[in-house]
Amino acid sequence: MAEQIIEKSSSADDDPNKNDKKDDFTADPEFFSCMLQPSPSNSDPDYIGIRRLLLFRKAQSGILRRKDWRCNGKGYVSYRNYINRPRNWESSYIPSYSSTPGNSGRWVPSPSPLSHIFEADSWSTSRELQSGSQALSRSSSNISNGDLPRKKAEPAYSFVGMHCIFDQCKAMVTVIKFGHMSSDLLAYGASDGSLTVCNVSMPPSVIKQLVGHSKDVTDFDFSSNNLYIASSSMDKTVRVWDISKGVCIRVIYGVSSQLCIRFHPVNNNFLSVGNANKEITVFNFSTGRTITKVNFDSEVTAMDHDHTGQLIFCGDAQGCIYTVSMNSHTGALSRSHRHRANGNRKSPVTTVQYRTFSLLARGPVLLAFARDGSLSFFSVSLEIQGYLTLRCSLKLTPRLHSIRASFCPLLSLEKGEYIVAGSEDANVYFYDLTKPRHTCVNKLQGHGYAVIGIAWNHGENLLASSDFGGTVIVWKRAKTS
Repeated sequence: MAEQIIEKSSSADDDPNKNDKKDDFTADPEFFSCMLQPSPSNSDPDYIGIRRLLLFRKAQSGILRRKDWRCNGKGYVSYRNYINRPRNWESSYIPSYSSTPGNSGRWVPSPSPLSHIFEADSWSTSRELQSGSQALSRSSSNISNGDLPRKKAEPAYSFVGMHCIFDQCKAMVTVIKFGHMSSDLLAYGASDGSLTVCNVSMPPSVIKQLVGHSKDVTDFDFSSNNLYIASSSMDKTVRVWDISKGVCIRVIYGVSSQLCIRFHPVNNNFLSVGNANKEITVFNFSTGRTITKVNFDSEVTAMDHDHTGQLIFCGDAQGCIYTVSMNSHTGALSRSHRHRANGNRKSPVTTVQYRTFSLLARGPVLLAFARDGSLSFFSVSLEIQGYLTLRCSLKLTPRLHSIRASFCPLLSLEKGEYIVAGSEDANVYFYDLTKPRHTCVNKLQGHGYAVIGIAWNHGENLLASSDFGGTVIVWKRAKTS
């Protein structure tokens, strides 16, 4: 072995490109461990083997770290600054850059939370600042708690950057959702009447463009097998789409704007639609015929089913939340309870979302979000036909647009009760309802316009957000132990 090493060293000295070959030698963990292993005079084979293994792993870890920095478009200066970082790096100021999303479906590097911070320092002192500012803003777009990192921050709501970006739509993206029990099937509707179905796995791509609505897409829902999409629109129609073929297979005409829509979770042949005519109508998915309807006091602006399909929770334009009983066999509806979500204020409800279990309520819960910024958290009594009890509420800044909010189900199982919502200031905010004073725990920065839609995928490792300018950003959540 010693002779082989000598031969390699001598050949490297004779070569005019010896610097490159020396780099290859230092990048070879096997060669590195052979050079530094104990002399043959030590006759203990276990000691020699263990030391060689440790040296091999030490060299390999350094190589992998350098490769990680190099693959994310970063150079030696960034790596050196990271190694030689000061002890008080936590208190250093981190510059924030405005985000300019790039091409549709383009992958964005997702470095570790520490790496993008120090890369910002190194790039800001180099000549590559102007050419690399866009890539830097994407990789460092999420900084929690006042744009400063904290060692003791909750890892549950940490994000490592942008997963991918879709920006081919030029109109406001009004609603966005992942497929039923799906981690990579994503769809979003826009104010120009278009529906876009995407795949966010590697490589991200647009699967189908569903064109047919003449006005804003107000809501849509996936069938349980993710083969069909039912959409509602301001053009007074409900359309059913075959995703694989990309065609509209049924159009149901109404007399007013159709504002929200849901498939029945157990019997997908039932399609519930809330409209501006102050009613919820149940359609037969196969035939398009009306089965039944129930009237309300105002326009039905948001709705959701419980997991059994026996209850419908809906919100209206006056800020009221209703519980409606539904027969899973016949589709018959009957109103049972009414609750005003935001006191005496009459503001349209933009989000109604049901969840089967919450640690905070020790049972099923309901989230209601209104345009005036009122966020209400209810516990649901299934024994009394879905009776709602207000557990806590949060008053946020009033919204001009119909901005949506969402539960964070898996994230909330670790600690806290987390809600994610869009905002007019182009940020995505995370709120912990168990913290009465410092409720906002994180924000994601990257959009250039007001954030309208929010959606989690099934594994809750990806969060999709859409904005007024037509950009959709898929954020990648940090892995937690």
